[in-house]
Amino acid sequence: MKNTKKRDLILSVALGAAVLLGLTYVDRNMRYSMLASVIQKGSIYALLAVSLNLLNGFTGLFSLGQAGFMLIGAYTYAVLTIPVAQRAGVYQYFNGGALTFALHPVLGLLLAGATAVVFAWLVGKPCLRLKSDYLAIATLGFAEIIRALIQWEAFGPVTNASNILKRFPTFESILTPVLISAGCIALIVLLINSSYGRAFKAIREDEVAAEAMGINLARTKMQAFLTSAFFAGIGGAMLAMFQASVQAKAFTSAMTYEILLIVVIGGIGSVTGSVLGSFLYIACSEWWLRFLDDAQTYLHVNIPFMRGGFRMVVFSVVIMVIVLFYRQGIMGTREFSWQGIVSFFARLGGKSEKKAAKSDG
Repeated sequence: MKNTKKRDLILSVALGAAVLLGLTYVDRNMRYSMLASVIQKGSIYALLAVSLNLLNGFTGLFSLGQAGFMLIGAYTYAVLTIPVAQRAGVYQYFNGGALTFALHPVLGLLLAGATAVVFAWLVGKPCLRLKSDYLAIATLGFAEIIRALIQWEAFGPVTNASNILKRFPTFESILTPVLISAGCIALIVLLINSSYGRAFKAIREDEVAAEAMGINLARTKMQAFLTSAFFAGIGGAMLAMFQASVQAKAFTSAMTYEILLIVVIGGIGSVTGSVLGSFLYIACSEWWLRFLDDAQTYLHVNIPFMRGGFRMVVFSVVIMVIVLFYRQGIMGTREFSWQGIVSFFARLGGKSEKKAAKSDG
């Protein structure tokens, strides 16, 4: 047992070092490449997907308000970190805005998550009494209300209304979003494996049985809801940093569906699946299938309908195939483990040996 743990630790450290070296190389030599863009956005979406999976997959609460919490986080970070000297140019329609100070980006990120928690508490108090589809509709409505309020002219001196917020601090290295997301996901994993996580899973399996075991349903649901909102707020702020601008109209319900789709592709109830699904989704939708939008001749065959938008048609078909034939997602409810990898290759080796024995016989 000790040898197995020691081996797993060595392999994990080696894998982490290899990933870090690879990211450092990309950061120095390919910072503005599509690969760098996929790495940054994939890591941000990984955090968003895991935060939603914590709520939908591990606690069994079907929420569709993730875009709202992301929007709150993005605007909190942007509003609080725009340099004072740049505010006149950003808030040109509101006399330079209402704020006369700027915070450090790290503090801005933390406050982005904290502000999302405050709104989540206000929404969770009445809405967490609802179940299933009713909770989904209520949280979806909350996200739409928040988007409308931010664009309201009355809040313009703070939010800049429907105008773009920009000129706030962004990522100076592709390592930054990867490390922040990795740290946040590690905290979520620790939470899932703690007594709080076991309470979340108990509620998912059977609320009546969980309550009979002494679990306070209202408090535990609120804990899961607030935790998910906190990391969604940080993810929204990171998305604003990646895009170097933020505008409320971009945070529509389709963004929540996009993240939910990633969770389904990766496997509901699997952190590893959410991470893998995020990178695969971003890579396919924004990189690997991009040639379908441009080239009308592929493999010496003229395909007249290969033009702008065709990439998303093919991508939608691929998603439908995955959902139909892999209903449990890529990982199901399983997580990454070195023992699982060893067992997988051992099974492959055993199957090949059986085939060879049959052919010899």
